[in-house]
Amino acid sequence: MPQPDRPLRKLGFLTIGLFDPLDPAAGHESTLQIIELGERLGFDSAWLRHRHLQFGISSPVAVMAAASQRTSRIELGTAVTPLGWENPLRLAEDLATVDLLAGGRINPGVSVGEPMQYDTVKHELYPDTADVEDFSYARVERFARLVAGEPVREFSGKQGVVEEFSNRVEPLSAGLRQRLWYGAGSTKSAVWAGANGFNLLSSSVIFPDKGQEPDFALVQQAQIRAFREAAALAGHAGARVSQGLVVIPTDSATPAQREKYQRYVDERTPRTAAPQGPRGMMFAADLIGTSDEIAEQLYAHAGFQEVDEVAFALPFSFDHEDYVQILTDIAGKLGPALGWAPGEKPISKSPIKGPHDRGCQ
Repeated sequence: MPQPDRPLRKLGFLTIGLFDPLDPAAGHESTLQIIELGERLGFDSAWLRHRHLQFGISSPVAVMAAASQRTSRIELGTAVTPLGWENPLRLAEDLATVDLLAGGRINPGVSVGEPMQYDTVKHELYPDTADVEDFSYARVERFARLVAGEPVREFSGKQGVVEEFSNRVEPLSAGLRQRLWYGAGSTKSAVWAGANGFNLLSSSVIFPDKGQEPDFALVQQAQIRAFREAAALAGHAGARVSQGLVVIPTDSATPAQREKYQRYVDERTPRTAAPQGPRGMMFAADLIGTSDEIAEQLYAHAGFQEVDEVAFALPFSFDHEDYVQILTDIAGKLGPALGWAPGEKPISKSPIKGPHDRGCQ
């Protein structure tokens, strides 16, 4: 259990960036304003979910680029980008560019596997290569090599009078490779991440090993310990681990908000009662209540006891004003109850407005 001499070191939050398909600009503006608010409240990091063909952020790289110009301190990450949808070389170029624009604040989180509902999109995503695409760890390894600046080809140098070529991805952003994260849900993937020099993102969804007791907190704890052991053996003893649970502090919530929040939690709670599906997928319970009540539950959580940084997940379907209240309570009450101290507040760049301001109506 974290003690006063080992307080929560980094506090972050994760958002899906939900938007109305009839007014998508307003939703994206809301996300940017929430990130700005997070920086003003002292949060250490803001993380973006990555969604395709849904009403959430489909291009977190673009959103991080925009956020980097409206903030100065807060770290920006993805949790996570599914590499099955991406060309690793092009993604490496984009992330390095945004990392330079952000002054080295980008934390790309990735995962592998076949894209969700692949049969419905493969004809558009990979019309000529759908049946031979490699969605294994090798795709992540290739991405990491490219981010690190390893050679792409032998050819480089000047061609003609003007054109000059490199044999690696350009631009190279020094330090970005050390800020790559892997979203692991199983012991196997946690160990792989540790052995291959990634940081670990452990979320509210995990898969137990065969025969393992289906206790979410204990399974998560075991996965984090396995990651750290693998990282240490590979010479990555400083590898970072972040936990991401849904927390909903109600300290300053209105009665109507409390009722809405409780209804949201009640609808999602049944899925936490037992493992789901053929792989035994396990969901963490959402934590709702006052900050002191949530802190008490976290201190008793075996997974939380293994970490000193978190990226608390914001609920999917709440309104802008709800997120403002939740983040304000997390930064002002829950974080301090966990021993966290806010980062230096930046000079204000713009006032916090509603999502329909700035010409987004």
